[in-house]
Formats: sequence, structure tokens, C-alpha cells
Amino acid sequence: MAYSDFTLSQAQSSFNLTLDETVNLFNDVSPVSPSEILKTILADYIPLATSIGTEKARSEFIIAPILADCKELLNNKISLFSGN
Repeated sequence: MAYSDFTLSQAQSSFNLTLDETVNLFNDVSPVSPSEILKTILADYIPLATSIGTEKARSEFIIAPILADCKELLNNKISLFSGN
């Protein structure tokens, strides 16, 4: 099932989740600037991804480059598994 087919209320119900909006998990996280190559890739491919308009296009042309940049910023201390 595609990500866009889920709603927050569905996930809460299906997985018996409790939503806690009182804690800011990212309060102590400093912003990180994207690499120049990521800026270039996104400038070139966001229009393509949005014109195609599918989740696969967004995943390939927007999300994957962002995740790859994160991996690089973290000195390859994380792994990425496409399709899992």
C-alpha cells in the first residue's frame, strides 16, 4: 500500500498508537545546509518529479538524493535500503 494511502488516524487506530505533541524531539538539533550537489540535483529534478506526479518519481528524484546527502554528511555511518 502506498504511503499516500495512509492517514494519521488510520495508523493510530491500526497500530494502537498514542500521539504526543507536547515534546519537541528536534529542539536541540542544529540545522545542516545541504551540499551544493544536492541543491543542484533538486533544482534540476523537483520540476520533473512534480510534473510526473507519482510517489515513485518523488522517491527517485527528491527523496533518494536527500537521503544520499544525509548518508554523506554522516560519513556513511547509516545505510539505505531501497524498496524495504
